[in-house]
Amino acid sequence: MTVGLRDYLKQISKAKELAIVKKQVSTKYEIAAVTAKLDGSKAVLFENIKESKFRVVSNLVGTKKRFAVAVGSTEDKIHDKVSYAINHATAPKTTKAKFMENHSKNLYDLPIITHFEKEPGAFITSSIVYTHNQETRTQNSSFHRLLRLGEHHFSIRMVEGRHLHRSYTYAKEHGEDLRVAITVGVHPAVSIAGAYQADWGKDELEIANVLLNKKLALAICPYSKTLVPSEAEIVLEGRILKDKTHKEWMVEMLRTYDFKREQPVFELERMYFRDNPIFHDILSGYAEHRLLMGMPIEAKLNKNLRQALPQIKKVVLSDGGCNWLHAIVQISKKRESDPKKTIDAAFGAHRSLKHVIVVDDDIDPSNPVEVEYAIATRFQADKNLVIIPKVRGSSLDPSSDQKKLLTTKMGMDATKSFSKSPEGFEIAKIPRSEKISLKDYL
Repeated sequence: MTVGLRDYLKQISKAKELAIVKKQVSTKYEIAAVTAKLDGSKAVLFENIKESKFRVVSNLVGTKKRFAVAVGSTEDKIHDKVSYAINHATAPKTTKAKFMENHSKNLYDLPIITHFEKEPGAFITSSIVYTHNQETRTQNSSFHRLLRLGEHHFSIRMVEGRHLHRSYTYAKEHGEDLRVAITVGVHPAVSIAGAYQADWGKDELEIANVLLNKKLALAICPYSKTLVPSEAEIVLEGRILKDKTHKEWMVEMLRTYDFKREQPVFELERMYFRDNPIFHDILSGYAEHRLLMGMPIEAKLNKNLRQALPQIKKVVLSDGGCNWLHAIVQISKKRESDPKKTIDAAFGAHRSLKHVIVVDDDIDPSNPVEVEYAIATRFQADKNLVIIPKVRGSSLDPSSDQKKLLTTKMGMDATKSFSKSPEGFEIAKIPRSEKISLKDYL
């Protein structure tokens, strides 16, 4: 048995986590607007698209509940499952491609969504790009958004120094275009693995295979010779041109517009798709986007920081920090120096972090009210504030130095001071209150 997007949709439909829209909708702003209204709620399947015969699904893993379904765990065990998959990555089996049922050479067949008023056009936001790593002779897969430029071309967003860009640069230096395959519409576990920044030379599909309990199957693409999920809804093959670029900009995780960048251009060779195909759209800056990018990093932080400092209990990338820029770290404090060590370790483990708040183990790091309470009652700015100026941060932060990618980072020790009486920090409790049910009284 193999697994794909349709299997996941059946799962969440049975759990009443999937909304079906039968009304005709447009790819220009309307689908994005409906998805935004469902943020933090159900996934949504649009069955009647004005501009295309394809169906569209969005908000697939827009809650931690559905994220847990995608990786085959419970919400409290997501980090354990993701970490296990990273550490025990296993090559998937190969089989016949289901996506070869239909083919086209026209990108306008796809229901590519126009999301925001000041973006330059329609973007594919769920696209995973697969290519060969020429140096290690392995395969890489990673998320890269695509701006449609016409029937046969996209501009492709690549971050300099990341793995696809390194392969592109290698090909360019050897006078070649880079052959790639691109999938749209895969099981969310494949997307989660593709969003994870694995080590150079590691194949993210092997992580996805373990997330799917080794039920992932791959098929070879005829032009790029890459392996992609056999049950992918849509597969595009082509090449990233060595000598052509296009200026574009887009909305990022912070729901702000990125600055204009010259990006390489992808040229389509052929597109394949299944019968009655499903196009996956991710609304940039909303919950699905943030969880896809942030949850694998949160799992990595929990694993690495707890190994380095056993007094660390839990790490949360907060919703207010877009699941990327802010970390709340819960510790069982043993020494006054523990919070400072924790702050340093957190910044070292995730370069994009801007603010780190350290709290005691009686504070729930996922509860913003409790975290603010800790700051209000346990933090003194002249003693417990760490400021690190002019260091490398996230390129997404519009308040940073965008040219040099420098920012100022801040750590806050919001833990109880050992120099103060512990009774002064004790949170008062009402005996037996947990056994009281209001329905017995009202």
